[in-house]
Amino acid sequence: MTPDLLEQGAKRVEARMAALASQTVNTDSGGRTASMGRLKLDDEVDVTHGRILYLDSVNVSFDGFKAINNLSLDIAPGELRCIIGPNGAGKTTMMDIITGKTRPDSGTVFFGSTIDLLRYKEPEIAQLGIGRKFQKPTVFEQLTVFENLELALKMDKRVPASVFFKLDSAQRDRLAEMLHTIHLADAVTRLAGNLSHGQKQWLEIGMLLMQDPKLLLLDEPVAGMTDEETERTAELFLSLKGKHSLMVVEHDMSFINTISDIVTVLCDGSVLAQGTLAQVQSDERVIEVYLGR
Repeated sequence: MTPDLLEQGAKRVEARMAALASQTVNTDSGGRTASMGRLKLDDEVDVTHGRILYLDSVNVSFDGFKAINNLSLDIAPGELRCIIGPNGAGKTTMMDIITGKTRPDSGTVFFGSTIDLLRYKEPEIAQLGIGRKFQKPTVFEQLTVFENLELALKMDKRVPASVFFKLDSAQRDRLAEMLHTIHLADAVTRLAGNLSHGQKQWLEIGMLLMQDPKLLLLDEPVAGMTDEETERTAELFLSLKGKHSLMVVEHDMSFINTISDIVTVLCDGSVLAQGTLAQVQSDERVIEVYLGR
């Protein structure tokens, strides 16, 4: 979405906020009184309050086990936030909640100030502009790199439109730009199944980016990569910073040191510490539960 459209949307939201701030929104997690004008308006992402994602007092239990425990955090537009923590800390469950795979028992999850994510299902959340990449790359291995990106284009996917679809010049330029962004310009005609592990990861990230997401959730993106692939992935993420908001869950401290500004440490389903990598690495609580000595 262009800055002009964001500004226009923000003005419309502000106008509605004054009249509707006291109304109640019925969500899948129960009715809650809207605060700060948190009412959905035409699926626009209102970031006038300086946050694109925020979770407030979120709780989830599985068979009596508290996977998420009063979790609150927020991310600014264009921010690259790294999430670390021991196994079982709640990192994957948190992303499941954001993307609609898991419903919290209580709490608030908003995309911008007006979109209550608890009202939506997984496909709808993806359409709102939240893309997620799991640990294992998922690409169409029998298609070429170019064909994978072409399939991921944001366009009308209905049968009639797909049958008669033909790339226009703007779409071709977009695909060419993406190939360079994800370091696969030299592999455009290669079958995805013949790519290295790291290249498959880049291709899947490129497929997500073709959907123009505003927020990307990336789960252990450099696991299994070579040192060179890890370095180029860091370059890729830094190039995306500012254009997109990124939440990166990772265990590779060297990689995190390269890309991070703010690091959030999760433990037992809640935020244990937050700050620069140097700050959290020197925190005695983090050393005890995660980093060791």
